[in-house]
Amino acid sequence: MKEEIKSHLFNSEEEALNVLKSSRERIDKLDNDFINIIYERTSLADSIVKAKTYLDMDVYDANRENHVFQKAENLAKKKNIDQDKLNQIMKLLVDLSKDRQKRILDDLDY
Repeated sequence: MKEEIKSHLFNSEEEALNVLKSSRERIDKLDNDFINIIYERTSLADSIVKAKTYLDMDVYDANRENHVFQKAENLAKKKNIDQDKLNQIMKLLVDLSKDRQKRILDDLDY
């Protein structure tokens, strides 16, 4: 059965190796892009916490968090991505931002 499946996927071993190589190169580029996007997203915490401080708001904003998670859930459904896994990733991103905002506030207290 495995041989039957293999014969329908690629015309040669060389073709399969080329696809594997190019796919891995693309993943490496996407990983770099993803890390840069996380850095950019987290960096926005600086201006956000300053605005929240000026507006006398708490770092934690339940409405905003709910919006972020709802948006991620909708996109997960649309893109056929495991919702629980995407929710875990979004939780990490939100936590990174909140942690950075708290550090900035701690630094301002000095």
